[in-house]
Amino acid sequence: MPTISARLPAEEKEELDAVADMLSEDRSTTIRKALREGLETLRVRVAVEQYQSGDVSAAEAAEIADLSIAEWLDVARERNLTTQLDLSDLEIDADTATEL
Repeated sequence: MPTISARLPAEEKEELDAVADMLSEDRSTTIRKALREGLETLRVRVAVEQYQSGDVSAAEAAEIADLSIAEWLDVARERNLTTQLDLSDLEIDADTATEL
C-alpha cells in the first residue's frame, strides 16, 4: 500500500484524532475511511453538477458517480434534479438502462 503524506492545520489534526477516538480506530484507518467517503461524495457532487447543466447523460453521470443507473436515478430523484438533455440523449439513457 503506497504511503501519502499531507499537512493539516492543528485544528484539523485535533478533529481527526477526536473522530479516531470516537470510532476506536487508529488515525490511519480513520484517514482512509474519511478519504473514501469524501471521494464518494465528491464524485456524486461532480456528477450532479454535470448532469444538472446538461453536460452528461444519466448513464454518464452514473459512471462519474461510480453508481449503477438505478442508484443514480435514486440520487437524481432524491435531489429533484432536472436536466437540459434533448430527446436523443434520453433515448440513449433508456437504451443503456434496458441493457442492464
